[in-house]
Amino acid sequence: MFSFITSFLPNLPEWLTLDANPLESLLQGVVGACGVSILCNLLRVHLFLESERNEDSSEDTSSQKKSSHQGNVTSGIGGTLQFWFLTGIISVVGSRVTSLVVLEFSLRAVSAWFTAGPESSTFLRQQLVQCQFSLGCALSCSLHFLHEGAAQRWLCLLLAAALSSYMAKQAVRLHLHVRRLYRLHSSQRYCGLCISLLSSGSTVLPSLNKALVITFTVAAVAAISVINKHFLSTTEALRFWTPLTICYTLLVVYMQEDQHRQASGQAVLNTVGVRLGGLMVLMLTIGRWADVFHIFMCFLGEAGCLIPTTDLLDATSQEDEQFSRPDTENWRIQKTTSHKR
Repeated sequence: MFSFITSFLPNLPEWLTLDANPLESLLQGVVGACGVSILCNLLRVHLFLESERNEDSSEDTSSQKKSSHQGNVTSGIGGTLQFWFLTGIISVVGSRVTSLVVLEFSLRAVSAWFTAGPESSTFLRQQLVQCQFSLGCALSCSLHFLHEGAAQRWLCLLLAAALSSYMAKQAVRLHLHVRRLYRLHSSQRYCGLCISLLSSGSTVLPSLNKALVITFTVAAVAAISVINKHFLSTTEALRFWTPLTICYTLLVVYMQEDQHRQASGQAVLNTVGVRLGGLMVLMLTIGRWADVFHIFMCFLGEAGCLIPTTDLLDATSQEDEQFSRPDTENWRIQKTTSHKR
């Protein structure tokens, strides 16, 4: 039925056509957007719990942190528009470009993890904010690889989209419940959810980290398999992978140095521009016009993820500054007392 309807439509250029059935691409986009929504809501819950734990030590800084990552919470209409915007972007981006985005982020995350050193907590929080669109691409690429050749592929994707939508709604409800009622319920101790967060809320960030490691590991394997299917011989594969590896290595080195020189928000925006600009130049030389168009769509997807969550980057940077302040203050107190003696 669908092929009969599309037979009357004019033929689109090759770089505007989708890799799969439009329904399947839309369902993959829904799963990717749900993954981004779950990540953002759970990260906001983690930051809220961290601010509550540090409330007694410094009331002024905790109030600043709360206003930074709670006052800019996306409203219902804005969150819905962002969700469907990301769904459309991830649906349009082809499996080849999503594979490139996944491999680029995986290489960058591994390199940053080795060079993070004592700032591992800072690195982890910032990577969780920066990986939003890459996470959506990872889920879409993994679904494309795992369901390729399935007889009822659309049904499998429909079940995955329904499950991810349910999980996304539960994450939104958890975030709203914690923001509105956590202080009351944790003090009165009659809400099982808030009591469990009070006792084991510190495990939210490690759990997110483990889930993302598993997701990107599966997506990296799927990405390598998807990209290799586009080559007919080993020579063509080497002509593609050699400049791609060199480009990724140079981008990782440049972005690691740039993040140490600039503030977190500015460094993230520069990172997005540099890595996607490098991929676009690479695709202009060895890729196709469809890849260039899809990378341009990735610019919009990154903007749709990072612009509404700039408060999360500000909250993580303020939290790290707060953790470093007590050490410096203690050092100053010890220094003054030693001089008096």
